[in-house]
Amino acid sequence: MALDTLEDKIANVRQFNRFFTREIGVLREGLLHSPYSLTESRILFELAQRDNVTATELCRELGLDPGYLSRILAKLEQQTLVEKVRSESDGRQRLLCLSAEGKKAFDVLDKRSHDEASEMLNELSNYDQDRLLGAMRTIEKVLTKGFKYAEPYFLRQHQSGDMGWVTYRHGVLYKQEYGWDEHFEALVAGITEQFIIRYNPARERCWIAEMNGEIVGSVFLVEADELTSKLRLLLVEPKARGLGLGRRLIAECISFSRHSGYQKVSLWTNNVLVDARRLYAQMGFVLLEEKPHHSYGQDLVGETWELTL
Repeated sequence: MALDTLEDKIANVRQFNRFFTREIGVLREGLLHSPYSLTESRILFELAQRDNVTATELCRELGLDPGYLSRILAKLEQQTLVEKVRSESDGRQRLLCLSAEGKKAFDVLDKRSHDEASEMLNELSNYDQDRLLGAMRTIEKVLTKGFKYAEPYFLRQHQSGDMGWVTYRHGVLYKQEYGWDEHFEALVAGITEQFIIRYNPARERCWIAEMNGEIVGSVFLVEADELTSKLRLLLVEPKARGLGLGRRLIAECISFSRHSGYQKVSLWTNNVLVDARRLYAQMGFVLLEEKPHHSYGQDLVGETWELTL
């Protein structure tokens, strides 16, 4: 029977999640009757599949908060399951690998996982096996883009207090990283003020990124004219860099612009913002204009970029 409402569909998804987590045993204290949690087991699995992986890469692959991953890695090191070795190409970088004990622990987990899957499939007819595997492939294909909380961060719309955070963190970070003075903070304060005063939810958005209960990034999309949206105030905290957050924030702006009927997305930035400029280029923006100026106590080159949708 067809489900009539969104709430009915949500209830069914949640029911399936409860069923499946119970069925595969992820709620047990130790996965596959081992002393290791699901997260610890996933880390052992990832390290067994590849060589010379960094903590940043592992964090991105598993969608874990960096601090949480660091604590788990420290525990696995204490248990002599994981080792850190210095990179031959970059002495500052530490690479992760399984120790001899770690490889033994993984072998046990790998065999138990194999045997459990084999047992589940052997209880089904060939016809039901094909149905099950087909359904799994469909779920994986449909949900490839991921969930809101599957990444180490999640995005939400703005709420009370966020404009103060955006202004404060822009002032602090741009002073630390580029030497910009308080005039830049004043500029940001003016932009956030006008956003709140003139906010048109049908045509404009602010996305706030949170990670581990803490704000770690933001971006604004405002209406420049009927056909053009403007991306403003892209910010990613240092602790959240390297996780794809900047790219995700830009992608949200592009997607919303298309959905809202804009034909172009424009932005203004400065040449010293190398990482942001690289992302803009990768996302399809084209540099249209460069103009030197003296602002925020610095000699800068302002740049206008544009993306045709």
